Amino acid sequence: MTMKVAFIGLGTMGKPMSMNLHKAGFPLIVYNRNRERASSFEGLDAVTIAASPAEAAAQADIVITMLTDDSAVEQVYLGENGILSVCQSNAGTKPRIVMDCSTIYPVTSQMLAEKLSAAGVDMLDAPVTGSEPQAIEGVLTFIVGGKREAYEACLPLFDAMGKKAVYMGASGAGANAKLANNMLVAANLTALAESLMLVQKSGGDPELFLEVLAGGGGRSGMAEMKGPKILGRDFSAQFMTQLMFKDLKLAGRLAESLQVPVPMQASVQQIFQIACNSGWGAEDMSAIAKCYEAWTHSTIGSRES
Repeated sequence: MTMKVAFIGLGTMGKPMSMNLHKAGFPLIVYNRNRERASSFEGLDAVTIAASPAEAAAQADIVITMLTDDSAVEQVYLGENGILSVCQSNAGTKPRIVMDCSTIYPVTSQMLAEKLSAAGVDMLDAPVTGSEPQAIEGVLTFIVGGKREAYEACLPLFDAMGKKAVYMGASGAGANAKLANNMLVAANLTALAESLMLVQKSGGDPELFLEVLAGGGGRSGMAEMKGPKILGRDFSAQFMTQLMFKDLKLAGRLAESLQVPVPMQASVQQIFQIACNSGWGAEDMSAIAKCYEAWTHSTIGSRES
């Protein structure tokens, strides 16, 4: 029997993820606070557009959420007409599993998992690595915490939306690992911007420098994905600077709670703060290169230096 899936949150990541579920043949119920974002699903076979998170959840075997931050997640789960209201209902219609793919604070994930468990529903924290291009191509990696049985039940969904799912352990383990991952991604991107500017100011060719990185120990996903965007002055958002800044703050909060010194994270967070304060928060996170350009009065990739 094919699982009916409710997908809540049809933004930059959620829309392509849910579209890939539709292409894989899963009956869908979709919901987005701004209904206009659900317009792409109108008229599609086996797709229903719901009027609330509760309405979506009541029709599904599995619910997936992909939302911006802790506040949005708590509203969708705990607010009026939220997911939890259906799970606690005695009407007999509630999902078996709820999966949150948002990047939020692990304690929030664990709190929601406890509330859902009390209502007889399993929850997975399953944030992803990758941004919009990977979501569109269906090659995301899911980082999963929660009951292993729930993880295994969702493997067909992970296969439809991504290339890999890694089971990290109990509730919160996926959220913890995602923050560590994004902390590293942001540090890597910042180091890339610094290195490109050093080459620029020394009179070298940043484009050739990317070739150098690709062939040695400095190669990275950030160099491959964001290097060309920086050189091409393409700061259209695949993953917004302000969202990475949010994730860095969460990672710092987690580190503080565990008494783990993270001096690199602190420095990188400051650079993302500067980028957001400079008006680049809604641009792609590669826009942090503009900080180095402002500080050096030079443009990466230009012939002026």
